Amino acid sequence: MISQNSIDQLKNNLDIIDTVSNYIELKKTGANYKAPCPFHDEKSPSFVVSPSKQIYHCFGCGAGGDSIKFVMEYEKLNYPESIEKLADLNNFTLTYSENRTQKQSNKPLEQIQHWYKRNLEFQGNAKQYLENRGIFHASIEKFGIGYAPSNQNTLHFLRQNFISLNDTNDLGITGEDNGNYFSRFIDRIQFPIYSANGGIIGFGGRTIGNHPAKYINSPQTTLFNKSRILYAYNVAKEHIYKKKRIIITEGYLDVIMLHQAGFNTAVATLGTALTSDHLPLLRRGSPYILMAYDGDNAGKQAALKASKLLSASGVDAGVVIFDGGLDPADMVKNNQINELENLFRHPKPVVNYTLEEIIKNFNLHNPKEKENALHEALKYLRTLSPLLQEEYKPLLSVLLNINSGLIKITKSKNTPIHKISFSTKNYGELSLIKSFLEHPELIQDYSAYLKGSMFIYQELYLDVVHRNINKPTVQALMIDEDIIAFSLDNFKQEILTFLIYDTNKKIKMIQGSEKMSFEEKTFKIRKYRNKLLNLKRGIW
Repeated sequence: MISQNSIDQLKNNLDIIDTVSNYIELKKTGANYKAPCPFHDEKSPSFVVSPSKQIYHCFGCGAGGDSIKFVMEYEKLNYPESIEKLADLNNFTLTYSENRTQKQSNKPLEQIQHWYKRNLEFQGNAKQYLENRGIFHASIEKFGIGYAPSNQNTLHFLRQNFISLNDTNDLGITGEDNGNYFSRFIDRIQFPIYSANGGIIGFGGRTIGNHPAKYINSPQTTLFNKSRILYAYNVAKEHIYKKKRIIITEGYLDVIMLHQAGFNTAVATLGTALTSDHLPLLRRGSPYILMAYDGDNAGKQAALKASKLLSASGVDAGVVIFDGGLDPADMVKNNQINELENLFRHPKPVVNYTLEEIIKNFNLHNPKEKENALHEALKYLRTLSPLLQEEYKPLLSVLLNINSGLIKITKSKNTPIHKISFSTKNYGELSLIKSFLEHPELIQDYSAYLKGSMFIYQELYLDVVHRNINKPTVQALMIDEDIIAFSLDNFKQEILTFLIYDTNKKIKMIQGSEKMSFEEKTFKIRKYRNKLLNLKRGIW
């Protein structure tokens, strides 16, 4: 975690006028500054920034706050991301708590990215490949496309520029085998990958030779986790918030070509299926999620898996499948823009798509298989809200060609995630667990101090810590708006409060025990009271 002292120092260095001016044009009016509000459409400026109070306020929509709140709202970042963004803008070095190593610098990634971009100018084959795929020079610049040359050239560049090979190993640029360093990207067109707040975190490489791996991504690093990242989200996010739509594709070229054609809310998963780890990013701005997948078997399976995930999570989403061997990039190249727009305007709702795909796997002419199809479809419907279950009964009866009266969704062990209720609803404990769910980096920092046996919701806590995110109870917690994760500022104190409560509970249990001797009780109570005293002093 970012240390509180570091955050306080950063706040002291911030100026609200400098912060807001990085994003919108301000005009001085008396002691304050004005501008049209960036958070709602308006003709006359009602957005006021006060340098004396270091706050902003819109008299039209009511938006307001300090520099950090502005960056959070404008960039749609969470609190730590906005802190890091402001630190970058102000050339301020953050420090991190002792129980977490300092944030990995991405400077080597920036250096080699500039070099990759320069290399592309001298690579005729790579430039010809991009041209043949229909990619314009403006798109090459916009997305920072480059080229990784031979292993020897890459290592020479790193050594010549005094870039630590230990650092490049940690960042996934190079690897090591028995003391011999090697470049992970050789003879590949390079697509830089950025975090949501615009910092480079890794690369995707496309071979233009005969390498069996057509695409490779950076390996898992402290900065790069492909299961939580969407390619080009940093470019698309502003348009996503305005248009309330996000298009998810399967590849870099699909994204680039869609942006080139004006579909500027397109992003892509990074060689992996859509997962629950993507949901926090996808929910930002509450957009309609449109999945645009290839019509081959892999594409359909990926669409089915994603449809189940999104519908069970209560997200409004639809599916477009590209048949005939085409993909979005091909359609843009073929100037089929109107056809694309028509497809995107009429996606198939995820529940419809899922039910149809489930039933396709069964021979409905066989009564037993039809019964199995019904059971499988009902199993899926139970993951939805009660309203959706009722709404989709008629569709299921049509797909199976059976009387709707036969479709009875009864309660079972597979309780719908929208229906799961946490008995006694210990909000403090559930908020603590939800904090780990929404900020997985906290697990590494704090889980050593916690045991599953401390929790009423022991199984839920262990599932979250072990990232078993597809469990219905975990997804229920994820979407339960009554349960709010603790702010990162207060999280350490909340952990201390929880540990104090647990220690007090243990003392009471010992005092009430009839199985321990007096001496054993005295010894254990003294031990826990000493622990309690240390916790109250902030000592772990």
